[in-house]
Amino acid sequence: MDYSQFLAMKQEIGLLVVFLLVFLYDTFMPKKALNATAGFTCVIFAVFTALSFFCLGSTGNETAFSGMYVTGPVMAAIKNILNVGVLIVLIQAMRWTDSEFQIMRRGEFYELLLVTLFGMYLMISARHFLLFVIGLESASLPLAAMVAFDKKHYESHEAAVKYLLTAVFSSAIFMMGLSFVYGLSGSLYFYDIYAALGAQNSTMVVVAIAFVISGVGFKLSLVPFHLWTADVYQGAPTSVTSYLSVISKGAAAFAFLVILVQVFGQFYAKVWEWMLYALIVLTITIGNLFAIRQRNMKRFLAFSSISQAGYIMLGVIAMNETGLASMMYYILVYIFSNLAAFGVIGAIENATGKLDMTDYNGLHKTNPRLSFAMMLAMFSLAGIPPFAGFFSKFFIFTGALQQGTTAIYVLVLIALINTIISLYYYLLVVKAMFINTEEECVIPTFRSACSERLGLWISVAGILCLGVVSCFYNYLLNLANSSSLFSAL
Repeated sequence: MDYSQFLAMKQEIGLLVVFLLVFLYDTFMPKKALNATAGFTCVIFAVFTALSFFCLGSTGNETAFSGMYVTGPVMAAIKNILNVGVLIVLIQAMRWTDSEFQIMRRGEFYELLLVTLFGMYLMISARHFLLFVIGLESASLPLAAMVAFDKKHYESHEAAVKYLLTAVFSSAIFMMGLSFVYGLSGSLYFYDIYAALGAQNSTMVVVAIAFVISGVGFKLSLVPFHLWTADVYQGAPTSVTSYLSVISKGAAAFAFLVILVQVFGQFYAKVWEWMLYALIVLTITIGNLFAIRQRNMKRFLAFSSISQAGYIMLGVIAMNETGLASMMYYILVYIFSNLAAFGVIGAIENATGKLDMTDYNGLHKTNPRLSFAMMLAMFSLAGIPPFAGFFSKFFIFTGALQQGTTAIYVLVLIALINTIISLYYYLLVVKAMFINTEEECVIPTFRSACSERLGLWISVAGILCLGVVSCFYNYLLNLANSSSLFSAL
């Protein structure tokens, strides 16, 4: 074996170095020094993120392990986007991990989080289903421990059991689909499967694609595989919920695109295009309709994230470079927007324990800055111009419409109608903060922690800058155009 192949995995090796440094610091440093564990982790990961942008990112396509692992500028870019989101989550989680209930386990939280991110890296670069499954399980199983991190809360335990059972069943469904694929093709390499299935048109292929889509659909919270989402988001610690809602969703979406294009691309018009049409319509519509009924803020954002997953899938259904760039841009904008909302929710929960939407009535009187940050997050998620969410929706609709078929026009029209519905329930939060008045506000005036304010500043800056600076999208579009992802088609 040529161990120089590992040099192609620059970002994975860098992440493992970060993991080992955090693990050694948490294990061997004296007790007084452990108070700086959160800051140490954030600084180390920030350095790694900067290096990933300027040094570790791939300048050309590289392969390792006989083609099982592939990296290139597009894969490096999506990993860097996930790194930005993880860094914000780490910063926002500092106050929670330093609380008296979590201080003894904060090292485990950071280590579990880094392991899940490593698994997502493997999912993104895998071109062999064995490596993909290793990454999938590495990303899924530690998340169950993170969901159960609040040991003193029954809801956290319940959420962990639901998440674990869902992950097990979804993995079983996915593996069943892979068994059909292997039986039909005799290989687990993506390009071998593509070549072997090209001449086949059997019912077994349709069943295999349905099983694979169902297995990954659980990870993305696509309807009807979404039923775990609201309960898990509500029961998990807020920092874990924010991580679940954006980071795992972004990695799974890109990996899903790679599988559908490079493994089942020749069955696009025959099979999985129509499967995804149905899933996208159901996901966006049901996510929006159920979000209207929610009053718990974490359940509210859970159904919002289900709806957002449907919009992300428009980038997959586009099957072109513009759709790929738009999906990456949408994920980046969604990270800033959703983490801004969760940053406000986490700050209020840490200070007051309040999570109900009615508790936010008159919030602008007592905490105007938090109200302003939440308003920007809601506007961006709703797609109101000139904020970043408007442009992310515009670009992803544009990428899908390039197909020019009647079906895609109808699909985008349904998505646009649902955007109007989402505008209503996102503005319910703004209405509660700025219009609904109470004689005495439920949430008193308080000063959030420095780490919470820093996380919000970064998120708000992302919402504002991505909406007015065009170079971000142009950079991603150039990467997508230079990518060979769709070359087989």
